Amino acid sequence: MIITRSPLRISLGGGGTDLPSYYQEHSGFLIAAAIDKYVYITLHRTFVDELIVKYSKLERVRRVSEIEHPLIREALQLVGVDAPYLEITSMADIPAGTGLGSSGSFTTALLKALHAWKMNLVHPAQLAEQACEIEIDRLGEPIGKQDQYIAAYGGITCFKFMPDGRVDAWPLKISEETRYNLEANLLLFFTGYSRSASSILKEQKTKTLAADKAMVENLHFVKELGKQSQRALENGDLREFAHLMDIHWQRKKERAGNMSNSQINEWYDHAMGNGALGGKLIGAGGGGFLMFYGEDKGRLRHAMREKGLVEIRFRFDFEGTKIVAQS
Repeated sequence: MIITRSPLRISLGGGGTDLPSYYQEHSGFLIAAAIDKYVYITLHRTFVDELIVKYSKLERVRRVSEIEHPLIREALQLVGVDAPYLEITSMADIPAGTGLGSSGSFTTALLKALHAWKMNLVHPAQLAEQACEIEIDRLGEPIGKQDQYIAAYGGITCFKFMPDGRVDAWPLKISEETRYNLEANLLLFFTGYSRSASSILKEQKTKTLAADKAMVENLHFVKELGKQSQRALENGDLREFAHLMDIHWQRKKERAGNMSNSQINEWYDHAMGNGALGGKLIGAGGGGFLMFYGEDKGRLRHAMREKGLVEIRFRFDFEGTKIVAQS
């Protein structure tokens, strides 16, 4: 039996510039942080001459090509695992479609498990690259690369996405005190909405490929905000970081009509009036989690609880995708 886990993530600046439609022309930059909420994959050898795949559905097939789940089918084919007598099960701490990068975490955890099954050593960069190949190249999802890379690497990490497809990754140079304060003062609240990131990002991809002036300028601005966020965090100026988050969210809403809605806007304004210094909706938009930076956490928690939002408490993860058990 092999059990792997891969962390979910929050974006700290520059999100949206990791899509090929943007970085292939202009290069992208963002900061992401892995958190201690995970996707788990279990591989188990069975005595049955078939592949058993368990997720929200149960599949029992004889050949890899018969698997309906596209990520599982493509990962098995990429790594070259084609034998039956295998059971694959997935679990997650947070539901999919909530903006925390679960698809990328799922794919990296699955690939890590399959490579362990084949007794292959795999570097985080290779793991992330293969996950991107599956989701973006093979399946044609209109998504970016940050989810796969931050899941594989973990930590609080800066990424630069090159026009030729290369990705540079390095840890944010943040002091221990700033990291502790950042972790303590970032709060996540679930909106109750799940959504497909692909449907929201498709509009961004289409407009960017068409060189839509407003969309490209919006992404240029967001990339610069990401670099300003890097400087603020490395200088220990968390209030400035929070202010930049708010600016980012106001610009992010301009990218697509379904990025936000009146209810999300009401919750956001309520938080900003009750202790939040800045915030944004995590992920592609349209639902998922609202994240706020607030120093008066008690007041902010009480205000959001009054609105019926559930808080998910978290810490940063510095291990990335890893094997947690093997026997």
